[in-house]
Amino acid sequence: MRFIATVSIHKEDEWYIAKCLENNVASHGKSMEEALSYLKEALELYFEDEEIPMIGPRFITTMEIAI
Repeated sequence: MRFIATVSIHKEDEWYIAKCLENNVASHGKSMEEALSYLKEALELYFEDEEIPMIGPRFITTMEIAI
């Protein structure tokens, strides 16, 4: 079975943090590619014991606010 993850990536100091928005599983790496690779591995391990959720499409956007 396949699962399409919605992933957020941001940089924190020297690390890129990759997080799956469906289940909050996260990982990090020195590059975006490394962070995504480690997140994929973490998600595969997570779903070994969990049922894969049936989630419809997600729409992600940004918003600017005055502060």
